[in-house]
Amino acid sequence: MGIFDIFSRDKKEKLDEGLSKTKESVFSKLSRAVAGKSKVDDEVLDNLEEILVTSDVGVETTLKIIERIEGRVARDKYLGTAELNTILKEEIAALLQENNSADDSGFTIPEDKKPYIILVVGVNGVGKTTTIGKLAFHFKKAGKNVLLGAADTFRAAAVDQLMIWSQRVDVPIINQGMGADPASVAYDTVKSALSQDVDVVIIDTAGRLHNKINLMNELTKIKRVMQKLIPDAPHEILLILDASTGQNAIEQAKQFTAATEVNALALTKLDGTAKGGVVIGISDQFKIPVKYIGIGEKMEDLQAFNRNEFVDSLFN
Repeated sequence: MGIFDIFSRDKKEKLDEGLSKTKESVFSKLSRAVAGKSKVDDEVLDNLEEILVTSDVGVETTLKIIERIEGRVARDKYLGTAELNTILKEEIAALLQENNSADDSGFTIPEDKKPYIILVVGVNGVGKTTTIGKLAFHFKKAGKNVLLGAADTFRAAAVDQLMIWSQRVDVPIINQGMGADPASVAYDTVKSALSQDVDVVIIDTAGRLHNKINLMNELTKIKRVMQKLIPDAPHEILLILDASTGQNAIEQAKQFTAATEVNALALTKLDGTAKGGVVIGISDQFKIPVKYIGIGEKMEDLQAFNRNEFVDSLFN
């Protein structure tokens, strides 16, 4: 067994552990739903629908999954309850594939985008600053030069926390302190990146603005000033969501996707919740790829999302 096999195994074991609460919740309900039943009938499907909805998969996505399973029942005429787990696993994996949740696409950047600019958005308390620190750690570990930008200048704590992470991970940071113009911080960060041969720029943004119009205006201004230096910046707008908030995470996704062009998602705190089904619902509803999932406190516990491994951990 090679060293990469060991890393891969350890990553999968950590994922299994991180999703254990969701798995236990789903399977205990699933066991009750099929108790005494030998075939998948309308009652089993009704129970399955309830299980998925209460696991925060979401109503729309749940109905889509049930419809697919109904199609297979109609096609196969007789479908045993023993096969339900496998079928559910296959249909959810297919759904994630359709929604462009690419396997292990995180921590890789296009070679023709240098510096690669990541603008990080999300409300306060979802693990935004921690995720930025972990991203910086992984990119640095991959041999990339990383620069952070502290453009969440509405909270002193946000700037301080990001500075602590920059020291912990040993990557430089552009910081103008609390109250500074966020767009100015973003501009200076990108300007510094261009002069210092930086590979990856990760810019934090404010998580608490009064309404959607303010949020939209602030993010538009940040993008506009960066584009004076790099016309197609930012290359990635990464929305951080707390998986443990379930349907509230979906509501936050609605707000942020309406305010800006989010093109990547990170779901944090999956290890502390039984609401892991929200990953499936968010991916399906917004058609935005899930790039990262957080399954623990350590720096290594931010993983590049792999749909097959995720579904395998959830249903095996």
